[in-house]
Amino acid sequence: MEMLLNGVAILTGFLLLIWSADRFVIGASGIALNFGISPLIIGLTIVGFATSAPEMIVSGVATYEGTPNLAVGNALGSNITNIALVLGITALVTPLMVHSKILKREYPIMFMIMLIAWALLWDGELARIDGIILLSGMFALLAFITLIGIKENKQAGSSDPLKEEFCEEIPRDMSTPMAFLWLLIGLLLLLISSRLLIWGAVNIAHAFHISDLIIGLTIVAVGTSLPELAASVTSALKGEHEIAIGNIIGSNMFNLLGVLGIPSIMTGAILDPSVLSRDYPVMISLSVLLFIFTYGFKGEGRLNRFEGGILLICYIAYMVVLYQQSI
Repeated sequence: MEMLLNGVAILTGFLLLIWSADRFVIGASGIALNFGISPLIIGLTIVGFATSAPEMIVSGVATYEGTPNLAVGNALGSNITNIALVLGITALVTPLMVHSKILKREYPIMFMIMLIAWALLWDGELARIDGIILLSGMFALLAFITLIGIKENKQAGSSDPLKEEFCEEIPRDMSTPMAFLWLLIGLLLLLISSRLLIWGAVNIAHAFHISDLIIGLTIVAVGTSLPELAASVTSALKGEHEIAIGNIIGSNMFNLLGVLGIPSIMTGAILDPSVLSRDYPVMISLSVLLFIFTYGFKGEGRLNRFEGGILLICYIAYMVVLYQQSI
């Protein structure tokens, strides 16, 4: 009976997390648009930040509950899931074309963030100074992307595909009071759903003697990445390929800076050794593989079904390794 209750808590937490994250994004985007911010800047900053809101809230709740390694697992596991599972499934549904100079400019930034975070984790712990550096980097990233958006928006005759797709996706007919209401409801339900998810996941982990890190890398990471999966598949089916991949790149950057930064600055954490020997190298390897597949060195980049299948096989292989090492 207790295991059933834990399972219901996880399922309910996942469903509420997906819905509340969507409401949070809609509310934040509506407010920004009503205050005169362009759809491109909203898409590059608010939407990109908000898609990592579930991971950030879960990270904070997990750390508060005394399981910071679950938060670390959630950050790295979400990035691995985003690339290998989300983009793998999305590319199998429909091949993705990548020809936005905005996305190509964000690839090097993502790799730089991964290397900085790796250097901070190299001593085997997350200290408060690491959290300060990571969260400062998150705000610097938001400022940098905003400046890019302003510059791109002012360019006469600019027709970047990502700009056009964001203009179509951002809600334009929402009043400011309604947008604030959705923002508040989304944030409140994010907190509630995260608490349910962590409670159920930790109970199951302890019942089966599974580490908090493994639970964060698997169940929690998949659950918090469901909004990215829904957004990427939906965008791809609409032909908005730039958003489908852009969501993942933005989410992964905010996961490393924000989701890792939260447990660092709250309490700090001693890392499980496998974070540096197994999980971080897998995340970097998958990021390099995605770069090779999609960058488009001689023109237009493309993530086809065969490459999506490779990413999905990589994810399954990683899950098998985690399973074997947890038994």
